[in-house]
Amino acid sequence: MGLFHAGVIWSGRSESTETCARRAETLFQQLGRCDPVYARWFECAYSRKHSLQLPFEPTYEAFLRFFKRRRYRLAKGVFSFDAWTGQEQRGRGGKLNFVCGSESPSYLNECLLYLPREEPAASRVLTVPVLREVVRAMVQAWDPNGCAIIADGDLAARKEMMDGHPCLGWLTYIAGGRGNVPPLPRQVHVEPMEDQGTLIILTQERFSLKNPEHVALARDTREQLVKAGLMPPLKK
Repeated sequence: MGLFHAGVIWSGRSESTETCARRAETLFQQLGRCDPVYARWFECAYSRKHSLQLPFEPTYEAFLRFFKRRRYRLAKGVFSFDAWTGQEQRGRGGKLNFVCGSESPSYLNECLLYLPREEPAASRVLTVPVLREVVRAMVQAWDPNGCAIIADGDLAARKEMMDGHPCLGWLTYIAGGRGNVPPLPRQVHVEPMEDQGTLIILTQERFSLKNPEHVALARDTREQLVKAGLMPPLKK
């Protein structure tokens, strides 16, 4: 079973503690509607046993309290938070972390959600209908430059995201302010995401880096997005 994660990035944007708390509440509430695996959350700690002793309700008031703690502040007005869904199975299927409130290049505003690889959650979540809602949740919460569902083995895409650049995944959101999405290969599904931007879906079945047709489709799609100025060329 392949591991996927959903990631969003957004440019430097200083925001108040209250705004960051409201955005975090929106994210967790929307994720809770995507699948039952996101119905409960725990603060991350140094061990599973300790973390399971730290359940929390992801409310605006809770995040205001969290952001007052030193452990969740990277700098003045910059907040970092890690959460876990409490699954006992091996793997990181329920982990989420984010950094927000930063206008400094030293701290990238980002949010990373590790998607389940354990059954039965993986079969429920790793589908286009559910992942579409996961992307929508992250977009509504953070108003990012981009969002992508990335296979863990896609090292090039992961590096782009970690460097703060937009990247292409199984599902990809492109904010409207970045430009218009050009015509893409006919197999690729393109749809508006409300009034915020465009969602690109490479395949209706689960994307696989082991499938040559999927890899070729991703390559051709990316080439068109690079030509349109929506993706940076891959570094050689």
